[in-house]
Amino acid sequence: MDHKASIGARVKALRTSKKLTLKQLSELSGLSIGFLSQLERGLSSIAIDSLAKLADILDVSLSAFFDTEQHTDISPVCRNYALHGSQVAPQIIQYLPNGQASDFICLPRLFDLMPNDEADLRDLAMNQHEGEEYIYVIEGILTVYLNGSKYSLNPGDSVQIHSDHPHAWVNETNRVVRILVINAPNPFSQGAGLVL
Repeated sequence: MDHKASIGARVKALRTSKKLTLKQLSELSGLSIGFLSQLERGLSSIAIDSLAKLADILDVSLSAFFDTEQHTDISPVCRNYALHGSQVAPQIIQYLPNGQASDFICLPRLFDLMPNDEADLRDLAMNQHEGEEYIYVIEGILTVYLNGSKYSLNPGDSVQIHSDHPHAWVNETNRVVRILVINAPNPFSQGAGLVL
């Protein structure tokens, strides 16, 4: 599997395989044609709840957009040198700590957040979805928006939230930010449906 493939390219491939136009996908999803076009070209990122909606429309699991390469002899130990990254948005690289994403109740992931340009920060969308989220800052300064408030988290800081509260996390600095995010329920588990 190509670890550099973007979500946008996968959305486009699935959309064209279903013979849907951008306009049709826009009408079904409630997302604008312009946004979907930018997403498919890798010019815009997408909130996970909107991606879940696209997965539902395109009749695939949420994991279809992510690198979930399976290995035959998976160890329960994940080595730093064995992490495989996949680009999930123009400024976000995701690392799944092991190849057994669907086997557990919660999902831990590492994210490297690249600096955003001012336009991305102006168009920041708030997310709301089922479940809970724990975010721990490993490196850099993370900005978290939650329930109308803004928080700056430094390395070693963390926040735990109910994911149905409006929230977003973003890199507003000019350096890479690395975070650990744990979601429950696991959106990749067999019975979880399309939640994150």
